[in-house]
Amino acid sequence: MIGLTNYAGVMESLMNSAEEKQPSSPLTNSWAKKQESSKSQKPNGVGGFVLVHAGAGYHSESKAKEYKHVCKRACQRAVDQLKAGALAVEAVAAALVELEDSPFTNAGMGSNLNLSGEIECDASIMDGKSLHFGAVGALSGIRNPVMVANRLLSEAQKGKLSAGRIPPCFLVGRGAHDWAVSHGIPPCPSDKMATKFSLSAYKRNKRKMELAEKMDTGHNQTKKRRQSSENENGSGCLDTVGAVVVDLEGNVAAAVSSGGLAMKHPGRVGQAAHYGCGCWAENACNMNSYSTAVSTSGCGEHLIRTMLARECSAAMQSEDAHQALLEAMQNKFISEITHFCLLWEIKPFVLYGFLFLSNLCSGCFIVLNLCMDILEFLWSHTTESMCVGYMSAQDSKAKTHISRLPPGTVPGQSLAIEGGVCRLMGVVE
Repeated sequence: MIGLTNYAGVMESLMNSAEEKQPSSPLTNSWAKKQESSKSQKPNGVGGFVLVHAGAGYHSESKAKEYKHVCKRACQRAVDQLKAGALAVEAVAAALVELEDSPFTNAGMGSNLNLSGEIECDASIMDGKSLHFGAVGALSGIRNPVMVANRLLSEAQKGKLSAGRIPPCFLVGRGAHDWAVSHGIPPCPSDKMATKFSLSAYKRNKRKMELAEKMDTGHNQTKKRRQSSENENGSGCLDTVGAVVVDLEGNVAAAVSSGGLAMKHPGRVGQAAHYGCGCWAENACNMNSYSTAVSTSGCGEHLIRTMLARECSAAMQSEDAHQALLEAMQNKFISEITHFCLLWEIKPFVLYGFLFLSNLCSGCFIVLNLCMDILEFLWSHTTESMCVGYMSAQDSKAKTHISRLPPGTVPGQSLAIEGGVCRLMGVVE
């Protein structure tokens, strides 16, 4: 595998770029250079591949080891599945289970608590081969929400239910919990899912809310509190975890899982559960030149409005894919969020992170054999940091990295992007 290629670019005044189209940007140029260099490099062949992230937000140096370790475990678990012959959708679910079981992530165990002091989780998964999708929202009492989402996906693939009923692909709340238990997924008491970290954060946030409620509720003070909340929710905590996988047959899959925003209203469902918002996976076909898989992280209320995962995937099918991806981010995402912030009188702050995996097949690299495809993978974030891990089926161990914005840049108004390429071998045609 080629070592990590850092082609990070930072766009200062990101919000302004949404309103005024720029002829070019440093990020575009760095992508172009990377694309040219990737053609001349000769990566070693690999089988399946997995890329995971432990949430965009802020990763303290004191816990860097723990964040990296959980990403390594998630990668290893997915690769073990791939080596055993599992398809991409099963491998990506295995990676997410490992991420959900960590007390350091905001997913599954140790998730953020809502206003009532309860844990409600969102998760979704998509199979690029069949395009089937499974999701759960505001789910309580289940240790691994992604297992329920994956079971919904697999049950839907079996066809109609009795009397011609259509099987569900998205369930929420008590209905999702009861469905999971009836399909053999064991329940877990909510108090068992809370950790000392999540409970401490809940008590701290509750004190802040009680203090805020005693303050003046005038227009100016409300505006200040909204801006403060935006900063705290964005840079002071972690968000949705996710993974993207390509298997030995060249199929792609993506998944996400999240405990949602801290102190959210009970019943709130974020982007992690919404179709086209939290994740997207699609194999190459007659209409699509490339197989793509995307996993997003960020404020759900922002991402739901833009269907970011699907937009990113669609952009990468363009002739100038990287420029199209930039334009999609600027025109279809950033501009929408800018409008949203102006309506709510909030300082424009676009906080998100996403993983992207693109299988650049021989249609693009015509000098390659049909069984040897180039895989490009990248991650991007506007938050202070993002912890990722990646591993191929032939690697002895996963590589991990905490990507951080350059010193002096402002979270929410700057963009970092990194990634690399490798060659897939043994893909079944």
